[in-house]
Amino acid sequence: MRKYFGTDGIRGEANKELTVELALRLGYALGYTLKKQHCNEKRIKVIMGSDTRRSGYMLRSALSAGLNAMGINIDFVGVIPTPGVAYLTEKSTAKAGIMISASHNPAKDNGIKIFWEDGYKLPDDVELEIEKLMDNVDEITKDLPAGDEVGRFTYAEDEYYIYRDHVISTVAGDFSGMKIILDAANGSAYRVAKEVFLALGAEIVIINDAPNGKNINVKCGSTHPEILSKVVIGYEADLGLAYDGDADRLIAVDKNGNIIDGDKIIAVLALGMKNRDELKRNQVVTTVMSNMGFQDYLSNKGIELIRANVGDRYVLEKMKELKINIGGEQSGHIILSDFGTTGDGVLTSVKLVEAIRDSGKSLDELVSEIVDWPQLLINVRVDNTKKNLWNKNEVIVDYIGEKEKEMAGLGRVLVRTSGTEPIVRVMVEGKEMSTVERVAKEIAAVVEKELV
Repeated sequence: MRKYFGTDGIRGEANKELTVELALRLGYALGYTLKKQHCNEKRIKVIMGSDTRRSGYMLRSALSAGLNAMGINIDFVGVIPTPGVAYLTEKSTAKAGIMISASHNPAKDNGIKIFWEDGYKLPDDVELEIEKLMDNVDEITKDLPAGDEVGRFTYAEDEYYIYRDHVISTVAGDFSGMKIILDAANGSAYRVAKEVFLALGAEIVIINDAPNGKNINVKCGSTHPEILSKVVIGYEADLGLAYDGDADRLIAVDKNGNIIDGDKIIAVLALGMKNRDELKRNQVVTTVMSNMGFQDYLSNKGIELIRANVGDRYVLEKMKELKINIGGEQSGHIILSDFGTTGDGVLTSVKLVEAIRDSGKSLDELVSEIVDWPQLLINVRVDNTKKNLWNKNEVIVDYIGEKEKEMAGLGRVLVRTSGTEPIVRVMVEGKEMSTVERVAKEIAAVVEKELV
């Protein structure tokens, strides 16, 4: 069990759970780890970036103090998408990359994501080792460098352009004649998304591009695309593109204002890749939450769906294991491994527009064949001490097994535990909504009876 790291770095409410003291200890521990792993190098560099949250400056200072005290140099690249930090880390001599962001979370939260020198997130064993060091700071700071040996902090915001130009370079041709609305969520995409699409010749209107430190993700971006839908219709645009706070996710809106989730974006991208003979193994990776209607669509196009557990780290693990070059989640966190090591909303958006342009169809036409099967999710609030025991309870397991047999060929059952709340999630999906509702409620009733 991790003490500080979650599924996507360290997160919490800034100055309450994610404190200056915690960030300082992380700086010490990460610096110590880097020096240990690269003991033959005189100077070790890390890349650091942030989103637009007010608390980012506070956490940056604390992290930098710990790293510099350990003799680590820092190139601070300013406000940039999380995948920008990953890309710059991989392409430079940096030994790690750090992003200060809580992604799609509210502005009061913040987080710290760390990438290794290859641009991928830290391995589990490294996270565990860093956690141990964070709880042993007095020991690892006994012999700190002094004078000229301390690390330096450098503003390196021009490195942002390396990432921006990389995204532009992934597109063949331009987007002239296309009208696109961009929703930057008052976050990391507020500058780069506009510059990328202007460079590619699109006519754009950008909304929620005035960050003030407090308005990131507030009723905007990929988690709230409702306003974007209205703007797309009002401007008679071809489509809309919404990012989250750190721009590692993308949700789209078609010309009719319909919201297009990550699964459908993956479908459009994968079909375009297959038509260009670029789709490795003719497979894509998504999570267990992906709709069976989406799976049927891919199958009819000769594309196999591989499912991973919920979480982008599990999607990436499966992609790397099977050498598949596209994967992601309904949330819009999509990984195109030919171009990057993590989900990249801006990169995904330009590749999506490229696929639409090359198809000669509109986005609504491209997704019209994807018919979602009815799905119902019931959250059963249970005793927190029992929530992880549902799959060890014979009554629950046997009952789920019976319902799975009943749904065979007609749908599926998925039961899983919330990682953050005392909740067991019961999800049933099938061709008929009446059957879905009945089976979901029956399973939820058994779970509640056994665990509450």
